[in-house]
Amino acid sequence: MAKKAAQSTESKADNASNPVARFTKYVEDSRAELRKVTWPTAKETRKKTLAVLLVVAVMAVVLGLVDLGLSSLITYFLS
Repeated sequence: MAKKAAQSTESKADNASNPVARFTKYVEDSRAELRKVTWPTAKETRKKTLAVLLVVAVMAVVLGLVDLGLSSLITYFLS
């Protein structure tokens, strides 16, 4: 029992100092996590992309109007 614990401790110490082993473990863990992800369907992705583009367009118009209004106000007061 003590041998296994000692060997386990030694292998953990070796892996901790070995950058290749650490990178390999990182890649394996990353792949395992990616398998758990529920990816959106193409239809969901299109709908959400359209929603984002719509919000961006609306905000661009709103900010453009605010900019135009403030520019006109400043021009009025300075002339």
